[in-house]
Amino acid sequence: MTTIPHRELRNQSSKILERVKNGEVIDVTNNGEIAATLIPPSASPFERLLRAGSVRPASASPVDYRILPRVQSEMSTAEILADLRGDR
Repeated sequence: MTTIPHRELRNQSSKILERVKNGEVIDVTNNGEIAATLIPPSASPFERLLRAGSVRPASASPVDYRILPRVQSEMSTAEILADLRGDR
């Protein structure tokens, strides 16, 4: 991710917006503090979080649920649902 001062954005806006359009994410600072983040318009909310480092993609290895031990309950499904619903 690139960081630029607001003056550079003002002076070279067309070049910077072209870079953003091509997929680059750019932070814009004002007095040394990040004031805005420019992202491509096609980025989904998940892609934005991914690029910002707030989330990470799931691992490539699938989970094998067959290795989990099965548990038997003494309550029936109807009893469990009734308990969850409470006094509706």
